[in-house]
Amino acid sequence: MVEYRIDRRSGVATYLQIVQQTKQALRMGLLEPGDRLPTAREVVEATAINPNTVLKAYRELEREGLVEARRGLGTFVRTTLGTGPADSPLRGELTDWARRARAAGLDREDVSALFTSVLKEHFEGDE
Repeated sequence: MVEYRIDRRSGVATYLQIVQQTKQALRMGLLEPGDRLPTAREVVEATAINPNTVLKAYRELEREGLVEARRGLGTFVRTTLGTGPADSPLRGELTDWARRARAAGLDREDVSALFTSVLKEHFEGDE
C-alpha cells in the first residue's frame, strides 16, 4: 500500500501531491490493478490533512481512469502506468548517482533542480 508524504513547503497543492505520488507508485509497479488505495480516513490520520483533500485527489485519479471507487469497499487501482519494473537496472544507477550527489554536498532541492534540468534537456517536447 502507498504511504503519502505531504510537503507543505513545496508550493504544490496537497491533492496534487497525492495524485502525483499515486501515479509514481503506479509507474514504479508499487501499485497494481486491483490494489486498494488507503481510505481517506487512513490518509488523514497519517498526514493530518482535510478528508475533502483526499477525496478530491481520488476523484481526479478516477476521472483519469486510473482508479475506481467501489461503494462501501474503497478505491481500487484500475490500470498501471508502469513501463519498467521498480527493480530496473536504471534504478540502481540512479540510486548510486543520488548517493554521490549527497556525498558531494548537494541537498534535496539541489538534486531535484539538477535532475529537473536534465529531464527538460533530454525530454523537451515529450509532454
